[in-house]
Amino acid sequence: MRAGFASDPDRARGRLVPEEESSFRSCFMRDRDRIIHASAFRRLKHKTQVFVEHEGDNYRTRLTHSIEVAQVARTIAGALGLNPELTEAVALAHDLGHTPFGHTGEDALHEVMLPYGGFDHNAQAIRIVTSLERHYAEFDGLNLTWETLEAIAKHNGPVTGELPWALAECNTGFDLELHTHASAEAQVAALSDDIAYNNHDLHDGLRAELFTDDEIAGLPIVGDCYAEVDRMYPDTDAYRRRHEALRRVFGVMVSDVIDTSRTLLAGSGAESVEDVRLLGYPVVQFSPQLWAQLKVIREFLFTRMYRAPSVMVKRAEVSKVVEELFPIYLNDPKQMPARWHADIEAADSEIALARIVSDYIAGMTDRFALQDHARLTGSDPARV
Repeated sequence: MRAGFASDPDRARGRLVPEEESSFRSCFMRDRDRIIHASAFRRLKHKTQVFVEHEGDNYRTRLTHSIEVAQVARTIAGALGLNPELTEAVALAHDLGHTPFGHTGEDALHEVMLPYGGFDHNAQAIRIVTSLERHYAEFDGLNLTWETLEAIAKHNGPVTGELPWALAECNTGFDLELHTHASAEAQVAALSDDIAYNNHDLHDGLRAELFTDDEIAGLPIVGDCYAEVDRMYPDTDAYRRRHEALRRVFGVMVSDVIDTSRTLLAGSGAESVEDVRLLGYPVVQFSPQLWAQLKVIREFLFTRMYRAPSVMVKRAEVSKVVEELFPIYLNDPKQMPARWHADIEAADSEIALARIVSDYIAGMTDRFALQDHARLTGSDPARV
């Protein structure tokens, strides 16, 4: 049963370039499908989540992370009576703007781009779906609905203060009402991101032997899940024990969001998606108790995984790749592929050129960035 505060595709605000809508897909289904078929989405297969893509075939990549987020988001949306296709579209698109090498690559690209307006992966996702994907005859980008663009831009909450330049450019032509909260569907996608990475980073950290099962069994939520598995399956092997425990961690987080958000939505008085936008607070949340427990897990992961000595060594190596690629292309942009040359020639300032170079580097996969860096600098990509 669809709730009154759900986003209704029949009442969508339309696309920047008007199109005849499909007779067998809603506008949000079409948005989701265009995202899945986008070049930027395919490239997520070879982009870092935490570990550089070539470090192991079993670690999450940015693509598998996005798929996991979408699965969680669709489940929560269904339980709350929201539109599942819009929720799924936002979940699949939320990381399209990520650079090679994950947040490390983003930090490095932002640093070299500071004189030209900086870099922000959320804003870059908007730039990709409104400009950089160039497959359609009638428009640049994917020509997504206002609701999907709003959700990608604002899934983490209202965007206030000085806007990232990539988001400001889009917002000038298609006002996304950045000062308000986004739809409940967008809020679900944001928390599903938290659920997915808190769970799978524990799993990947264990696989990388950065910590042990016994160590994370001392964490809130996680410890109770291991204890339950030990009671139910005392003779199971270590690998099955781990999987059974971590899937229960997943379940605890999902159930908490559903229960908490149902209560918040019921108490909000919201009867439409516009009401949700104007409430002034998010209606999709973890409970305060679980949020406090998740902070402990996040602090553990930050210390033991994201800032582990071996990970920090790799961070320094891949940061250097981005830092060295940027000035090479800025000084000799014709090193970029021919399809970029029209944009290069149209650039009327150093800022415009730098932003084109940033677009190009941000779109690289891990392996392509390493190979191109080796080609241009004479370094050995196998050493990174």
